[in-house]
Amino acid sequence: MDTTVMDMVTTVTELRFALDTFYFLISGVLVMWMAAGFAMLEAGLVRSKNTTEILTKNIVLYAIACTMFLLVGYNIMYVDNAAGGWLPSLGALIGTPSADADHSLASDFFFQVVFVATAMSIVSGAVAERMKLWAFLIFTVFLTGFIYPMEGYWTWGGGFLSEAGFSDFAGSGIVHMAGAAAALAAVLLLGARKGKYGKDGSVHPIPGSNMPLATLGTFILWMGWFGFNGGSQLAVSNFENATAVGQIFVNTNAAAATGAIAAMLVSKFKWGKADLTMILNGALAGLVAITADPLSPSPLMSAGIGAIAGIIVVYSIISFDKLKIDDPVGALSVHGVCGLFGLLVVPMSNEGASFGSQIYGAAVIFGFVFAASWVVWYVIKVTMGIRVTAEQEEAGMDIHDCGVEAYPEFKD
Repeated sequence: MDTTVMDMVTTVTELRFALDTFYFLISGVLVMWMAAGFAMLEAGLVRSKNTTEILTKNIVLYAIACTMFLLVGYNIMYVDNAAGGWLPSLGALIGTPSADADHSLASDFFFQVVFVATAMSIVSGAVAERMKLWAFLIFTVFLTGFIYPMEGYWTWGGGFLSEAGFSDFAGSGIVHMAGAAAALAAVLLLGARKGKYGKDGSVHPIPGSNMPLATLGTFILWMGWFGFNGGSQLAVSNFENATAVGQIFVNTNAAAATGAIAAMLVSKFKWGKADLTMILNGALAGLVAITADPLSPSPLMSAGIGAIAGIIVVYSIISFDKLKIDDPVGALSVHGVCGLFGLLVVPMSNEGASFGSQIYGAAVIFGFVFAASWVVWYVIKVTMGIRVTAEQEEAGMDIHDCGVEAYPEFKD
């Protein structure tokens, strides 16, 4: 080959490598910003006396997730694992770069680590207002360092679920449903907040303290989701990938929009009011549902998926309350139920997926994460305890765990 031609090929290859690496990093930054979205959403949906504690959990869980995934999690999920296997080759750190990679290894790690933090953030809201801070942080070590990477290897790491044909483009099941499974195990062992349910089965609403914060959090999450789904295309440096990323952005946005609209209409139909909390959860439900495959559907179909998720989430929240399963932010419904829904509709637009493989993958992910999480939560419960005392719950987690009130000028 002519030297000039070889130089041109090398230059194009290096430019593509640089562009895809940069795209990975920027997408990771967008997903990292979702940590702020979760923090604001949860801070708005809990009572003012628990605000500082929920913010503390969100920033520290992100720090722990980044540390554990760097030390062991990424290695468990991606490094030196057998194709189609179930037991990873346990090691440490992130391995060594490949000479023929399309992007840098460090950018891949950064993009993956922010997904781990997202899964753990789902747990934070579901156990809010009555869990011990240190019990939560100890569990964070196990979920982000071992439980999530294990099921991640089975799927995105090329393990047996991947070989079985299970398809989850950006993590409706691998990230969102997995986080909800860990949260459900905790909620069942933890019990409901004091005063949430009456002895006669009645449900007593416990309003959040700051709807502007909750709304801001939802918009931040909505924005971050473009990195979550768009970055999962893994490249943007040629016509095919760039076109796909544009389609993913449009579909992701369409599902969120119709999810919010559908939830608003359902709340108006059921209660005669436009319930803001349901609208916010409707938008998030649409985002979670489309995450399983934001590329294959048309924009109109994506809008339909989002609308159905927006309807499902309202009735799911109502159903959990009827079962006396207390979830202050609706995380089980948004991420668990709508995550499952997203997985099950993939075969409707993606010919490479089947309902059987989707059900199989969802069952394995939920079953494993729930069981493993339940064991860890139970061990923590019988050793140091997971729930604060009734007096501490009444006074608020801010004073008990942090010693700093979020709104010191105001008292409940």
